[in-house]
Amino acid sequence: MERRPLRIAFVGSRGVPALYSGFETAATEICQRLVERGHDVTVYCRKGYGDESEPTYRGIKKRYLTRLNVKVADTLSHTFLSLMDCAMNPPDVILVVNPANGPLCVIPRLRGIPFAINVDGLEWKRGKWPWIGQRYFYFASWFCTKIAPAIIADNRGIQDFYQKQWGSGSYYASYGANVEEFANPSVLGEYGLRPDGYFLVVARLEPENNAELIVRAFEAVNTDKQLIIVGGSNYPGGWQRRLQESVRDARIRFLDGIYDQTKLTEVICNSYAYIHGHMVGGTNPILLKALGCGACVLYADVDFNAEVVQGAGIPFLLNVDGARQVFQRMVDQPALRAEFRARAPQRIRDAYTWDMVADAYEELCYRLVEGRPPYS
Repeated sequence: MERRPLRIAFVGSRGVPALYSGFETAATEICQRLVERGHDVTVYCRKGYGDESEPTYRGIKKRYLTRLNVKVADTLSHTFLSLMDCAMNPPDVILVVNPANGPLCVIPRLRGIPFAINVDGLEWKRGKWPWIGQRYFYFASWFCTKIAPAIIADNRGIQDFYQKQWGSGSYYASYGANVEEFANPSVLGEYGLRPDGYFLVVARLEPENNAELIVRAFEAVNTDKQLIIVGGSNYPGGWQRRLQESVRDARIRFLDGIYDQTKLTEVICNSYAYIHGHMVGGTNPILLKALGCGACVLYADVDFNAEVVQGAGIPFLLNVDGARQVFQRMVDQPALRAEFRARAPQRIRDAYTWDMVADAYEELCYRLVEGRPPYS
């Protein structure tokens, strides 16, 4: 039976196109593919983000609404207005991102509009949030399992957690990435880098991303290569300052975030190895990007990362000596590095293309609209 095109609303991100990463990239990549398949897709955008004079982007309708421009209320205020707008102009289905928005989803639930919530990672374990923020994220994530017709997990490990913690099923739809190659290595000059001359970390400077462990391990590695840490923190504090001030090794440099994705691609593609220390998220977008760029990926040995990388990278233990041994091995065995660089893009082609992600989201939308069980 031929399925009719759907009217789909995407709520909870900053909007399209993606100017940073994360949910905005997902909105851009997924929604443009849904449009290409004939669906009518609207992404709710925050005023002040992107070009408000542009009514569409690659066929995606952009609906700009205001929000409270303060840190604690930005996302929730915009999502509230977006869901109220959906209640007055109902789409066939709503895709909501960010578990913090879960309690606001009483609006589509009462209105009878099918919806799903992407619950992302274990946000309450992130050190950037104060105690009250951590408790709210835990509550909101639990609430998602009670209010939503379907929750979306981007990682099998997240599915397992929700099942064990709250007895909740979930729909698997992962994040995606593109296979990319370097095209303009001269970009490296902007950052004082040379091809293959550095190990790379791209991460917010937060304890759960293990930047300190990586720094201490690299200090003990015998190499003339650099360690470049790209990122910072949305909420810089004492921990970040202490880490940066403690570094005396001239090979280790901290750079601000690189939000131009073309430049970031060049920096990743030309790295000697990419080091991924994240341990509390689900499927991490920057880890997928590193694989897509053909980087030699060294990753913290936790279930979320292992599921993504599988045989396309090398794990390191979460202690200084375990990490040091892996870093030194990469320095000493360049042929091994070349082998893993070749494996990385194939992992994306096999399991994490954006077309695969769009397939999963489209199928879920149809299940919800047709009243079929979302989990099978």
